[in-house]
Parts: sequence; structure tokens; C-alpha cells
Amino acid sequence: MHIVLQLIPKKYLIGGTLILLGLSGLLVMSTIVAITGEFEKDNQQSEVTEIEGGGIGVGTANVSPEVMKYQPLLEKYAQKHGLDASYVPIMMALMMQESGGRGNDPMQSSESFCGSVGCISSPELSVDKGVLHFKSVLEKAHYDLKLCLQSYNFGGGFINYVMKNGGKYTPELAISFSQLQYQKVKHTGNYHCVRPEMVPYSACYGDAKYVDAVLKYYTGTITADGKPAAPASGGSGGKSGVKVIDAGKTLIGKTRYVFGGGRSQSDINAGRFDCSSFVRWAFEQVGMNVGPMSGVTTDTLKTQGQAINPKDMKPGDVVFFDTYKIDGHVGIYVGNNQFLGCQGKTGVAIASMAKGTYFGERFNGRVKRF
Repeated sequence: MHIVLQLIPKKYLIGGTLILLGLSGLLVMSTIVAITGEFEKDNQQSEVTEIEGGGIGVGTANVSPEVMKYQPLLEKYAQKHGLDASYVPIMMALMMQESGGRGNDPMQSSESFCGSVGCISSPELSVDKGVLHFKSVLEKAHYDLKLCLQSYNFGGGFINYVMKNGGKYTPELAISFSQLQYQKVKHTGNYHCVRPEMVPYSACYGDAKYVDAVLKYYTGTITADGKPAAPASGGSGGKSGVKVIDAGKTLIGKTRYVFGGGRSQSDINAGRFDCSSFVRWAFEQVGMNVGPMSGVTTDTLKTQGQAINPKDMKPGDVVFFDTYKIDGHVGIYVGNNQFLGCQGKTGVAIASMAKGTYFGERFNGRVKRF
């Protein structure tokens, strides 16, 4: 080996050594970049700290990640079956009670679809038929939302019972219906009280407190007729939308983007925001609460309010973009294919979402009106 090295010109030995050192350096740098990339990816995923949702009016639906993943399907089939999108969060709360989003029939719609439990084995079919059944029951209940929910559990017979006894849902009617039905079926041995507090009443048919069970996952405004209430101040797409934009513009040139920033008053005072915390702050300035300061994310914002067709969006509507993940970025539409948001290089600024631009190519069509 020593003889071979003596035969190779010295200048080639030096050049080869430098090349090897360069390749080694590139390998080390690639490793560092890969590790850093994974670290940043982990940090980005940690943005989702809680799941909240918008609802009828300005309410919120607190559901699990398993239920949350069905929101796009619920919106899809609500549109297909002609159901107001504002009912989606209520159906998310219903799914939370029925299955927690687990299994192949997350809306437990087999029985209403084919008359027997277990005939649905496709989650999408479950959502399709569950939304259709919800709409049917809602209409039969004359938009008495609580009557609709309880009938989803009891069956359509409860609506007839209520119509003969005042025409409006009450907890007392739910208990009495459960008592009557239980007397008819208790001999089968297949029915047992799901709630210990119903045992003294012999109200062991279905769940007489189903309405409360569903609504514990939902906080919001329900109008007297059960229909979606108009968003506060006419909605973010009206005059209040302009006010939101004006409030947000006051931060242009005064902030910097910090991932996870804007979730404490000290961050806000120092002008540290990310996209979702900025949107939350802007709406707070016009008296609209769209989520807690400490827990707001793009995923909590996207379940707020009413879904709007992109063709109909107005200044003040909230728009979403698929960046590092689905709905990874959010901003406030200002008109003329532009939106106001907190971006990585600029902080709070107006950016283009016109076709061919970075955000234009990443706009996913999700528009919400708060």
C-alpha cells in the first residue's frame, strides 16, 4: 500500500483528500437537515391541542380527533342532501355520543338504513345515510332540534308521541315515552337501563337523557324553532367583516411570525403571532369569540361558523390553505383575490391568492363565515 501511494503524484493525493472531506461534510449536513426537518415536522403537528367546532350561530362543538376527521364527509353529505351546513357541528356532537368516531358505522345509522344493526360496514356510507336520516327526522320534528335528537335515539314513534302531547320536546315526555315502550319490550330481556337514574322510573327503553348526552359536546345558540341562528352581527361576511379586516390591518408591519405565538398576552403585546392566533385576535377585536387564546389552531377555526361556497365569499370570510398539512394556513379574505394573514416571511400582511401564486395554488376551497 505504501508503494502504491508513492507512485501516485502528490497533487492527486491532496485533491482526493479534499474531495473526501467535502463529501463527508455534505453527509453530515444532510443528516443535520434531515433531523431538523423531522423536528420542525413534529413541532408543526403539535399545533393541534384541542378540537373545537363552530355550530348553529356562534357555538362550539367539542369532539375527539376521531370525530373531527369526519367533518369534511359530514359537510359533503349535508350539501348532497340539502341540509344547512350549520347543522354539521350538531351532527359531530351526535357522532361523538354514538361512537366517538370509532368503528365502521360511526353514526350508527344501520338500523335506520336497513332495519337491522350491523348492515353498514363503510364509514362513508354511515355518514351518508346518517345525515339523510338526521335531515328526515329534523323535518318530521318541525325543526325542534331537541325532539330530533331524542328521536334519533328512540325512533320516529317518539315524534308521534310528542305531537299528541303538546307538540314540543320536554325531558318529561322523553321519560314517559321510555317508560311506555319499556313495558312493551321488557319481557324480551333485551332491554336494560343505560342510566342508573332511570331505574326508579322504569324508563329503560333507549336513553331518555340522550339530548343532554349529545349537547354536552356542543355549546352554542339554538333558536326556538331549532333552525340555525344568524351569525352574530350579520356574520363575518357582512359589515362586521370589514371591521375585522380593519382591525387586522392595524398590525401590518408591527408583527413577526412565530409558530405557536399569539397564545399569551405577552406574545400579543410583543407582536408575536402565527396564522390562527392572528385570525382569533382580529375577530376578538370586533367582539366575536372564535376560540380560546391558548388553544386556537387552524383545525379549531375550520369547524367554526358556516361553510360558504368560494364563489360567494365576501370580505371578512375566513379562508384555508393546504400548506404543510391540510388546512395548514388560514387568513381573512379582503376581496380581489387577496387575504390578510400572518405569514412566515412578512408577519401580518396582505397576500395574493390569485391563480398561479403560492397561496393561490394552495387554496383548498374551504371558506367559513363566522
